[in-house]
Amino acid sequence: MKAYPLIVSCLSLPFLTLADNWPSWRKDHLGSGRTAETSLPTKWGQEENVRWRTKLPEPGNSTPVIWGNHVYLTQPDSSIKSRNLLCFDRGSGEQLWKSGVIYEAEERSHRTNHFCSASPAVNDERIVVSFGSAGLICFNHDGKELWRRDFGAIDHAWGNSSSPVLLDDILIHYHGPATNAVLYGLNPATGETVWEWKETAWKPGERTDGFKDRPDQGIIGAFSTPILVETGERRELIMSFPMEMKAFDPASGEILWTCSGLNPLVYTSPMYDDGVVVAMGGYYGNSIGVKVGGSGDVTKTHRLWQEVRHNGGIGSGITKNGKLYYQDEGGIAYCDDMKTGKTLWRARLPGAGKSWGSFITSGELIYTLSQAGDSVVFKASEEGLKVVSQAQVDEHTNSSLVVSNGEIFIRTHEALWCIGLE
Repeated sequence: MKAYPLIVSCLSLPFLTLADNWPSWRKDHLGSGRTAETSLPTKWGQEENVRWRTKLPEPGNSTPVIWGNHVYLTQPDSSIKSRNLLCFDRGSGEQLWKSGVIYEAEERSHRTNHFCSASPAVNDERIVVSFGSAGLICFNHDGKELWRRDFGAIDHAWGNSSSPVLLDDILIHYHGPATNAVLYGLNPATGETVWEWKETAWKPGERTDGFKDRPDQGIIGAFSTPILVETGERRELIMSFPMEMKAFDPASGEILWTCSGLNPLVYTSPMYDDGVVVAMGGYYGNSIGVKVGGSGDVTKTHRLWQEVRHNGGIGSGITKNGKLYYQDEGGIAYCDDMKTGKTLWRARLPGAGKSWGSFITSGELIYTLSQAGDSVVFKASEEGLKVVSQAQVDEHTNSSLVVSNGEIFIRTHEALWCIGLE
């Protein structure tokens, strides 16, 4: 692996004070996908309510993040085997700089999971990006590399996508999925290892998910990003792994509790509300609801429910008033009670439906994004699907929407879009 020259067109821009940054994949350390902003567009099109559209060099799956007047996005360039962090001016869409690495070794991935699928994590001092086998790299806001860690190759048939979690006192990085997957706690300023936890090389036994009758035992691995829950008494770093969900002390890496009941393949991140965290397995996998705050193996004491071959898809849902709203990969939306696991309603979203994206929420509204580039806005209601509007950019995407200062940002395989009320 070798560095290549930083490409810069503009570096010294002042940071604006904006209403709401979006500093990580799911907005905050809780992974809530929730914005406090409510005056957002609910309709847009190829020209309607489009502030700008900036063309991207090739497809990518990661979601952008926003800090001040900058939009940050990870982007592969297969022509030179590079993996990059791009910085855009949020007002104009102009690319300000690009910085990254050349990675010439072969790395496996699914044809639909492009390299650089992890989103950056940013604060006022640094931007941290995971480039999979090419390492974890920290940049400043001018694109200068501050430090780099090489944790070795990730070897998985479907690649990787877990995003870093940047806290004030610790940086969390999941180096997986792989048979040698490791969850790291790092010093954010230096990248030095504070703690590490080595994942068990799971043997699935008799599967209950979509690989149930496959003689090759199917796919094993976690593509989730951990979340940080404040219980009132302590902080719990929670992540869903193959077969189980675990909580760690983020400062020390000590395992606080473990709950079994998942299947060997996990896509979504944990989702939390009012003392309950829900984890979902992928491909007709199992889902579990667990009370936080436990100790040791909490499967019998704190697991509230388990559903085998449940509804979970690839994108993560949002929580509101003890209810979980999410969709499966085929475009069916659900509302579940988090404490019982009971499905209160299910309904097909209008439009193309199929999605890898995660929900976001603004006030009483929930926003979706399908692979075809269409969005459905509906009310967070326990009484069924209540569609407010539909919108469309007509470009393929496996990303999720993000929000900042009254604007919605959409990453497609072709371009980065900024949507705002005209």
